[in-house]
Amino acid sequence: MSDASPTVLFEHPLNEKMRTWLRIEFLLQQLHGHRALSDTAIALTFFRTVSDLLDVLERGEVRTELAKELERQQQKLLQWADVPGVDMSLVEQLRSQLKELSSRLIAAPRMGQPLREDKLISLVRQRLGIPGGCCSFDLPTLHMWMHVPQSERDADVAQWLETLDPLHQALTMILSLIRQSGPFRNQISLNGFYQDNAEEADLLRLRIELSHQLYPQISGHKTRYAIRFLSLDGDHTQVPERLTFDLACC
Repeated sequence: MSDASPTVLFEHPLNEKMRTWLRIEFLLQQLHGHRALSDTAIALTFFRTVSDLLDVLERGEVRTELAKELERQQQKLLQWADVPGVDMSLVEQLRSQLKELSSRLIAAPRMGQPLREDKLISLVRQRLGIPGGCCSFDLPTLHMWMHVPQSERDADVAQWLETLDPLHQALTMILSLIRQSGPFRNQISLNGFYQDNAEEADLLRLRIELSHQLYPQISGHKTRYAIRFLSLDGDHTQVPERLTFDLACC
């Protein structure tokens, strides 16, 4: 695939653990990308994202799964010790980072608990499920908070996000290592369909040229997956008989 052609990257989880991690990453990216709450509309988007994140964290054992993965990544790094030419100082540095992140994650309070106990966040969460339920007469506390100096709101947001740092940093490191574990390889689909073995992978990453105006519909699990390419505008765009794309199995 030509490097000069704009491409779109798609990622698809191959197990429930990775599905949860990608959703948490997606929500954390939104929180950090919309942390300057300059008006009520932006603030409500922020609080809704916080609420979604807390809902996700309440399902399953996120901390336990992340701690296990941090340990697994440390063991994988040890396997590089016998490979000639490997920069062992870099390997040890990464292992040290993983150990530190694991210690911080284990020592942190219950995931999201400080946010659940925050009075303002709790008040807003109670009204989010009601259509139009966050009006100034419904939430005078929020209305007043939106009129305090921007610097005070920024300080509150920074404090809220700081409570998520152990989760954020551990997840970022884990997903970075997983994404780097599988190189992109050129593949060809026939009549818009491609399938292969997953070989106990956690994540599929797929790059396709933007000019095709196609998107992948992916189904799969830890042993096998299938990809069907569909047109963005329905039946108006023909899927090429032989479509070239890049695929990484991580």
